[in-house]
Order: sequence, then structure tokens, then C-alpha cells
Amino acid sequence: MTPDLKVTLAGVEFKNPVMTASGCCGYGEELAKVFPLAKLGALVTKSITLAPRPGHPPPRTAETASGMLNAIGLANVGVDRFISDIMPFLNRQKTRLIVNVAGSRIQEYVEVCARLNDIEHIDMVELNISCPNVDEGGMEFGNDPVMTEKSIAEVKKVLRKPLIAKLSPNVTDIVAIARAAEQGGADVLSLINSVLGTAIDIETWRPRLTNNRGGLTGPAIKPIALAKVDAVYNKCSLPLIGIGGINDYRDAVEFFLCGARAVQVGTALFVYPDAPVRIVEGLKEYLKRKKIKSVNDIIGKVRKY
Repeated sequence: MTPDLKVTLAGVEFKNPVMTASGCCGYGEELAKVFPLAKLGALVTKSITLAPRPGHPPPRTAETASGMLNAIGLANVGVDRFISDIMPFLNRQKTRLIVNVAGSRIQEYVEVCARLNDIEHIDMVELNISCPNVDEGGMEFGNDPVMTEKSIAEVKKVLRKPLIAKLSPNVTDIVAIARAAEQGGADVLSLINSVLGTAIDIETWRPRLTNNRGGLTGPAIKPIALAKVDAVYNKCSLPLIGIGGINDYRDAVEFFLCGARAVQVGTALFVYPDAPVRIVEGLKEYLKRKKIKSVNDIIGKVRKY
């Protein structure tokens, strides 16, 4: 028996449920030198904004125990260059494409999404309303239910593609944010973005990041991410994409059992660039061993006490 790894999100079918996480492999060009991107369920691009952004000056990453801090600051080429310079490469890739969109004001999200509407190869848009390391936008839109609903509703007025809302763990009640996103018209939720944190160099007495604070990612945040996915799955009807500390197939299975329909791999790419391929193969073997026909058969099946 060959297990079926296909999953469907908002009417879009993916050959497998393993995606990259935004910001961890640029636009996929470097990753394509390691393995064919066709092996991915989907490539998720780094955040795209209306105008180019240089991001924060270095140092903007710092290794931590079981994780990494980053404050890149949404550095990207801007939507014009993304369309003219990056999309020709992405159009040649035989995988689903999800473009992550960020902004410092709601109108910026709207304008970028409107520009992406007519690009056929873009299957979905992921709205970054949860970035913890920029001064404007980011968590400003994702830490308040009213702003979450408003920003998504405004984008949905112009966007004809399915919309993923990326949620932050840095909130009091992520379920309230998830419900607001659903009310605003989101089609899918991805969770979680990075956890706000900092680290200090005890020799210089300075933060290890020029931005002082950044987003913590990697294995250290997996228990937090699993708890958030579990909470939202039981209170919201939208399909979920799990993110946070996924290094191998066992991590992915935990997310599926908690209710995620797909997963995104981020920090692991810096250690094992082929981590998504390893996870897909490990998932196949796991389902074979458990005599399970489809990955869909384990979604939300955690056995609680």
C-alpha cells in the first residue's frame, strides 16, 4: 500500500502536506539547487511588500538553545521586482505557490494582493498579520480581533485567490483572533508565527540583534505551536496549517493529530535544506507502518484524556 499524501485546502489540492515556511528559503532559488521544488506540497515565499525593504541591519539572527532569534525586518525586493524578476523562475516550478504578503498599513496589503490577482501560477496568498520584528504593521493587525477582521475583509474585497491568515502566538487569546479572521473571510489559517524574544551578549551587554527583539523559531516553540493549533482546531471551522519547530516526520505527525491539515518547515531548512523531502518520506513510512491509507485519516485524531 502506498499511502495517499494529498490534502485539500480551500479547494486547492496539494500533492503532499509539507510546505516551506515564509522567510526561510527566500524565493526558492537556492533551495532548488538542493532538490526539485516539485517534491514540495507548496513553496511559500518570503514576505512581499508594496515597496522594496532593506530590512534591519545585521546582526539580525542569533542562535539560541533549541532555536533561533531573527529580526530580518521583512527585507524583500518589493512587488514590482517580484513580478518581473522572481516570477519567471517560480513559473517554471512544478509545485503549488503561496505568496506571503506584508504591509505597514491595510491599503498596502490590498494593493499588493490586487497586483497578484492575475498571476496564474500563484495558488494562494498568505497574509502576514503577525510579524513580531517590524515597527509598523505585522502584529499591529494580528493582535486585535477588530483589526484582524478588518484587514482580512479589506483584502478579500479585491483578492480572487484563497487567502491564508498567518496568526501570532503573541496574543492573549488566539482563538478570538482565529474567529475574527474567519469572520473577515479568511479561507485558511496558518499558525504560529514566531514567538517574541531577545538575547543578550554578556561581554558587550548589548542585545544580539540590532532590533533588540526578534522572533524565536525552531524546536523551542513546538509545544507552544501545538497548543495553539489544538486550541484553534476545536473552536474554528477553517482548515489549519501548522508551523513551529518541525524538524522531522514525527513533529509533522503531532501537528496533524492536533488538527493541522498541512505543515510548514522553516528553521530546520538552515540545518537540513532537504528537510521537507525527508519529512515526506518519513511520513509515507509512518503511515505504511500504521496501516493508514491517507494522511487525512489522522488529522485531529489526538486521543485526549
